[in-house]
Amino acid sequence: MACGSGRPSGAISRACEAGGRPGANQALCSCVQGAADDTLSGREQRRAAKFFKDPQKAQDTRQGDGTAAFWRRYKAFASRAEAVCR
Repeated sequence: MACGSGRPSGAISRACEAGGRPGANQALCSCVQGAADDTLSGREQRRAAKFFKDPQKAQDTRQGDGTAAFWRRYKAFASRAEAVCR
């Protein structure tokens, strides 16, 4: 996965850039998108992108019925992004 290369162009990178978090920049958001591409389907990426705007949605999803498989993949994405996108 090439991090920080090119303009971010996925749901995760757009949410990352729009989220207004300190330190979020094009290179970081592109890297996070790469981690998402490696671990989440397009549908899952769109679902996870909503967490940037509404963190409570992540908590609700984690605790929801029928979301265990998604949550495992989401945690794998988050771990990968954290490890690779420093």
